[in-house]
Amino acid sequence: MANRAFAARAGAEEKLRELEHIWEDLYLEAARGDDFVGVQSYSSQWVGTDGIEPHPPHPDNTLVGTAYRPDALGMAVRHTWDVTGGVPILVTENGIATADDRRRIAYTGEALRHLFAAADDGIDIRGYLHWSALDNYEWGHWEPTFGLIAVDRKTFTRTPKPSLAWLGEVARRGRP
Repeated sequence: MANRAFAARAGAEEKLRELEHIWEDLYLEAARGDDFVGVQSYSSQWVGTDGIEPHPPHPDNTLVGTAYRPDALGMAVRHTWDVTGGVPILVTENGIATADDRRRIAYTGEALRHLFAAADDGIDIRGYLHWSALDNYEWGHWEPTFGLIAVDRKTFTRTPKPSLAWLGEVARRGRP
């Protein structure tokens, strides 16, 4: 499930519910009783009374133009849990398109803190997969670098980024 992690502006709560139903809840309701549901989350998007608001240009936006919102992962798993009635969750994609690996570590650490807070609140989270291992060919070009491992575009040499070792240490500790 590619979760949008919508957030309502004041007075747009009804529009939020309408859009959540169309974009997510129809599919999440169909997952009730399944073994698990996969959640993909990268950012959140505001909903106003007229609908989904585009991400305005901002220096903190990611390389794909979305808002820097590590809290979206917690929002997405909580919404998924509520709508499915408690189907276990596997985070199948979460990450950030950035050329700054320190920012990747900060984003992922914050996203994982929100994920662990959801687990501490009783949400059954079965696992977490970072998107992606490699800076891959994404959406027709090499530009949005999501990976924990850099790829030289001419030689295809792979070089681990500090975020790879950092995430490995998080996994060993069991906490960000």
